[in-house]
Parts: sequence; C-alpha cells; structure tokens
Amino acid sequence: MTLTRWNPTRELTELEREMDRLMDRFFNMDRFFSPDLFGDLNVFTRGWVPAMDILENDDEFIVNLELPGINKDDVNITYRDGFLTIEGERKQEAEDKNLHYHRTERRYGKFVRSFRLPTDIKEDQIEAVYKDGILTLHLPKVETAKPKHIEVKVEK
Repeated sequence: MTLTRWNPTRELTELEREMDRLMDRFFNMDRFFSPDLFGDLNVFTRGWVPAMDILENDDEFIVNLELPGINKDDVNITYRDGFLTIEGERKQEAEDKNLHYHRTERRYGKFVRSFRLPTDIKEDQIEAVYKDGILTLHLPKVETAKPKHIEVKVEK
C-alpha cells in the first residue's frame, strides 16, 4: 500500500483550474462556430448531438452532418436572421421482447444544431443533399462589394 501526503488545497486547486477553463471558453469562444459552452453535457438535456463539420471557400459555406439511420422527412432546416438551424429526430426501432441488450451505444431522440453564419448568404440558393447518412448543405455567400482603387493624381 502506497501512502501519499494529503494536500488540503488539492481539491480547491482543481476547482480553480476547472473554473479558469470554463471562463476562458466563455470569454474567448469564437462567436460564429463555437461549440456549446458546456459541450457534451447538453447530450443529457437535449437528446443527442450529431457530429458536424463546417467548411468555407470563397463562394460558399459547406456543412456536413452525420445523420445515419434518420429519414430525410425527420429533418428540418431553417435559416433566419443569420442563424442556420438543423433539427430532427432519430427514432428507435420497435423493441423485440425476446431480445435483451448487452450494450447500447447509439443515441435516439431529438437533436438541434444551430449557429450564426459570419456573413450573409443567398437564402434562396441553399441546397441540402442527404446521401449515405451524411446531410450536406451548400450555403452560397452573398457577393460583397469589392473596394475600388482610387488613383491619386499629382498636379504640376
């Protein structure tokens, strides 16, 4: 048996570190594509959260969501006031009374993913494609006015 010296401030130091980490996430999070402040804790309050990638090029944002086992009719996508919201539900199969689970890791129920886009997009040109369990959204950007170069003339 190994004896270790008891440090009365260890729990307080760990709590202080955790509070610093939480405050740092809150005050320094990217306001556009930030994860939820409390991360995976929301799984317990909102059901489950599908994995998501957000990509950007000069012309558009591309959003990929992992939604295996979900019917396309159970997914709702809205864009309003700069916020894109994707919500849906993965329904559990009917339970067979003759089967007993040894392990269950898949999550079922409703989900919601919502985030603000950093630039305006062309709402009427949003495309959504669902293939092989992946929902892909194409969000074309609104073209911004390019700065015009003004030449300075020198008078003689």
